[in-house]
Amino acid sequence: MGFISPTMSPSLVSRPRGVLFLVCLISLVTIWSCRLPKICLYESTYTSPVPSHQQSKQNTVDLSHPDSPFVSWPLQRVCREQTSWKPGLVFTCDNNSGGIGNIRNYILTCVRYGIEAGATSIVLPRIRTRSEKNLADLMLDYQPFTYFFDEDHFRTNLQTACPQITVYDNDESVPNVQLPVKAEKIRPHDLGKRGGCDKRDLNKHVGVFDKAFAGYLDRTEQEFGWPKLNEMNPRPVRFPWGVQFEWPTWKDGPEFTATFGGLLKFREDILALGFRARGYMMEFAETHGKNGRYVGLHLRTESDALSRWPDFGNQTEAYLTRAEATGIKAAFLATGNKTEASRLVAEADRRAGMGVITKHDLLAKYSKEDLLMLEALTWDQQALIDFIVLVESDYFLGISPSSFSMNVALKRHLKIGGLYTRPWKIGGDGDGRSWLTGWFEQYWDDWLYMYESMWP
Repeated sequence: MGFISPTMSPSLVSRPRGVLFLVCLISLVTIWSCRLPKICLYESTYTSPVPSHQQSKQNTVDLSHPDSPFVSWPLQRVCREQTSWKPGLVFTCDNNSGGIGNIRNYILTCVRYGIEAGATSIVLPRIRTRSEKNLADLMLDYQPFTYFFDEDHFRTNLQTACPQITVYDNDESVPNVQLPVKAEKIRPHDLGKRGGCDKRDLNKHVGVFDKAFAGYLDRTEQEFGWPKLNEMNPRPVRFPWGVQFEWPTWKDGPEFTATFGGLLKFREDILALGFRARGYMMEFAETHGKNGRYVGLHLRTESDALSRWPDFGNQTEAYLTRAEATGIKAAFLATGNKTEASRLVAEADRRAGMGVITKHDLLAKYSKEDLLMLEALTWDQQALIDFIVLVESDYFLGISPSSFSMNVALKRHLKIGGLYTRPWKIGGDGDGRSWLTGWFEQYWDDWLYMYESMWP
């Protein structure tokens, strides 16, 4: 008999050679099967639109900055999933008004509806202006898209991600459109059976909106004897004001929610002025806390603020209490109410020795040239400078239900999880980067539905 290893079982050695051969064969097959392509009945067949070597890189992109790069693959995926594009269907997304929070959300929501409907034409949105003397007067003349946003960025990224869509300069430039253009006024809510829902409810029918909208097109063609929709017979559609808070933003997954808002990038000169203001704010903070850190405050007490919102006293108490807890000794104050801005500045100094400054006073202190640039902007354009400096702050304090404050907080929230950021938790202590004061008891009257329908 040959050599027997101390580790070998005598019973194994004593077995017939045929058994040993079978054991070795089974082992060899097992090893090689692990090296072969997997053929498993339950193996996932999903293929990410992003190459594997880019996935981890893209999730490290900080989406919380005003100038964050646009990550396009979630939008590409949504457009690829649309299989019923309708040549000749035109969406016009200009029935917006108010401040940047409302206007931004209106345009994004309208474009998202357009994709769902299969529109192959989007008219470059215009921006509705409002009176600077009466902020509640929202429906004044239109300004071009570039009043707020970077047109080339919008066109390039939308048409690259969704090559089925063409962006036109205006209604009249759509090929074969009947002049004068009379867009059909449609509200998505009207295409679903909503029962006893509150009129402010999110659209719970977005999952079947494409079919409901196609049914609307067919019915109206038959009812009015209109020609079949096609490139030779386009049909412009314009939603009414108010649809900006109807689309449940998390429907398409966190990746889409986190990136879709990147289509609307502020124009370059406004971004540049905003970041210079942020640099001045850090200098100001150096003189008050020796570390360049500052808190961002949004005081919402302008003339168009609703009476049921927290007033100056409520906001000031909440803000200063939270700000003191951070240990930060400098704050940037965004508000359109100069009188109450002065009151808050004085109260912060008296109570906490905190240096608080507004954008006008900040630029007057550090750059007269930039102050002139700021003063050349309209009231709502100046608010974009506030937005940038607040988004870049070390801690933000705002008010619910201001769409401006919500937008700032949700944009900052993207730093938490990047592409896979989970929804903002309404009320409570915020996310460690931002906190909003307000009433959080009634879903409708406290406007909590806006958190579920706002694009970061």
